[in-house]
Amino acid sequence: MKFIYILLLLFPLIILSQEEDLLSEIDNTDNSKEYNSAAFKGLKIVNFESTKMVSKKELYFVVSHRFGSVKTGFDDFFGLDQAVTRLNFLYGISDGINFGISRSSFLKIYESSLKLRLLRQRNNGFPFTVVSSNNILINTALDKDLLPGLDFTNRLGYTSQLLISRKVNKNFSLQLMPTFFHDNLVQVDEQENSQFVIGIGGRHKLTKRFSINFDYGYHLNRAENSPFVNPLSIGIDIETGGHVFQLHFTNAQPMNTNGFLGQATGDWGSGDFFFGFNLSRVF
Repeated sequence: MKFIYILLLLFPLIILSQEEDLLSEIDNTDNSKEYNSAAFKGLKIVNFESTKMVSKKELYFVVSHRFGSVKTGFDDFFGLDQAVTRLNFLYGISDGINFGISRSSFLKIYESSLKLRLLRQRNNGFPFTVVSSNNILINTALDKDLLPGLDFTNRLGYTSQLLISRKVNKNFSLQLMPTFFHDNLVQVDEQENSQFVIGIGGRHKLTKRFSINFDYGYHLNRAENSPFVNPLSIGIDIETGGHVFQLHFTNAQPMNTNGFLGQATGDWGSGDFFFGFNLSRVF
């Protein structure tokens, strides 16, 4: 069983080795053409992935934290007692190929990721940056005692996204994120396992070191009886010495893509939302 876990978490690297010619073409940079500067400074807009990539041979360690709902007030000290954490390692195989592995306390999820830059925005040239983001996760919190018919495959989930960003001007960037995700086991009986979302996000630079960010995901086939809602998040990026510290509010506590898109529970209108942050360290 441990071997299967390792194999699944390394699945993106297996794909990578089989697609060597394609990836070498993706990573081929034409230095004679001037590329536009990055649309986003953080690896995430808020919850959604951005088109920013980890540079070649850099290792990022990202700590993401979401407190509980602020609606609980002093009973849980505005969510402090109900926090979840995600630890994520990201490595730049090249400037256009990133591999990651993470563990989240939400449902004890282990996840691997593969991020490929397909196209880059150019000054007086191609108007967008296009990145493919793909994930495989394992939900290890499912209990066989509560689910006697549970198979290992029921623990698996998948995500595939196309991230399309444009730096409109020196201060403003937008991104569109058509997303497919699949959970082999869903919590709502009438919910289809394969789900589709259109995401949109943006960044507006306020000063040299501060920007305000937002992202939103519109679920296209959510079950009518589902208790879950579309995720809306607002945050601030703080650039400090080449690093980005992200503070935000969101109505989705989960940080894995399948989680915040499929299992957001908060209601902004009633004050039911979560405070959180993303903190990264480069090695």
